[in-house]
Amino acid sequence: MALLKLELDTQEIIDNFFDDTKLLGIVTSVKDYRFCWNLNNMLGINFRINHDIEIAMKRKRRQYFFSVYEYHEPNSALCHYLYNNLHDGEFLLPEFKNLDFLWLMKDDIVTDAYLNQLIAMLRNIPGVQLVTELTNEKIKNKEYLIF
Repeated sequence: MALLKLELDTQEIIDNFFDDTKLLGIVTSVKDYRFCWNLNNMLGINFRINHDIEIAMKRKRRQYFFSVYEYHEPNSALCHYLYNNLHDGEFLLPEFKNLDFLWLMKDDIVTDAYLNQLIAMLRNIPGVQLVTELTNEKIKNKEYLIF
């Protein structure tokens, strides 16, 4: 008797997670805790590490943990997530080895004006070398960002 193998189609989950999202890639010479401190103080926001949504991954027979910082805008549904793209020599998104952080905005509309203002402010933070918008088409491993 042959066993039926069922496969979970995650594409709809991935598509729903990334509906109406904006994603920035950031290059900085600053460690994650210092970078968040700079963001919080210079932009007037309140990123906090959220261990409940930390991304755990097993690669090369080792376990890696990628921290995720979270900030909910007051009086808005907009939520910001800052992913650390590097842990112990391994990358969360291997296709973006040059990026240190990924900043995801979701659950509300992000206008081009808002995004451009945020990018301009980020570029003025000490240690930030590059800020670029990433389109969903450029991300090969979107499922790694889902918590």
